Amino acid sequence: MPDNEAPHVFVTYAHDSPEHKERVRLFADFLHSRIGLEVHLDQWDDDERRDWSLWALKHLDTANFVVVVVSPEYKRRAEGTAAFDVGRGSQFEAARLRDRLTRDLGREIKRVLPVVFPQQSVEDIPNFLNPFSTTRYPVEAFTEEGVEDLLAAITGRARHQRPERGQWRGGAVSASGPRRTSLATGLEWRACSTHVRTEGARINDVHYADSVVLRASERLGFVEVDLGMAYRRLTAVAGVLDDAAEPFQVGHFRVLLDGRPSPEVKVALGKPAKIDIGVTGVLTLRLEFHRPGTTETMWLPELAWGDPVLE
Repeated sequence: MPDNEAPHVFVTYAHDSPEHKERVRLFADFLHSRIGLEVHLDQWDDDERRDWSLWALKHLDTANFVVVVVSPEYKRRAEGTAAFDVGRGSQFEAARLRDRLTRDLGREIKRVLPVVFPQQSVEDIPNFLNPFSTTRYPVEAFTEEGVEDLLAAITGRARHQRPERGQWRGGAVSASGPRRTSLATGLEWRACSTHVRTEGARINDVHYADSVVLRASERLGFVEVDLGMAYRRLTAVAGVLDDAAEPFQVGHFRVLLDGRPSPEVKVALGKPAKIDIGVTGVLTLRLEFHRPGTTETMWLPELAWGDPVLE
């Protein structure tokens, strides 16, 4: 259907209790008024005498999507274990869904979307909807974030788009060896403290061209980057800058991998430390460095991560 046309969505459910009926109405209100779907719900169409079976058939057969709000009573009625005269409407609607699924499973499995509220569970999904082998849509809150998975199914746009495929290398290993990336200049920082800079740094008479440097009264300097499980190792040199105005300072350095801290390393002027840490399988990396007791401008930390490289 055209992108500028709102999909038609029919909501089917059982009147388990007044509270459940109210939750369903609020959910439909949210989808219709906040998300912009063309939603159809029985509670909005009780303004005149109707043939409810014909009303349901029309929406079940013509809606772009049918949202099934599951519950214990809906399952009982959908599976024929409820008395014939209990919940006739939901029994009739579930029978129609079963028939359509039997007629064209490939099409209907994409159109009929079971929704599970926090008060319910996957066990409340009728067996004809294959609760454990097909997708279900938990809705924890009536917010845009809370219905992201449901909207992905309705719009046909996945939450995370598949990237373009790179050039196939036939399994050959690059002659240049593993990919090397400067953490200082080769990756976008997802976050950093205010006074952290990328610049050259001289540590123990060695110049490191692409370094992460802290010269400020900040208590803690840090840099965070997304690794996306694409690297194996981090190497760097942690040290006090050779041109430090205060030569007796001690710098404290630490690496955090997905929030898990490594042991802290302490360095002094002329006594840097080599950092070599495995980062296989890591999503997020954070470098921290600080000079304890830095409370006045005259006692600035003058520290650097020299040439931090990922490979």
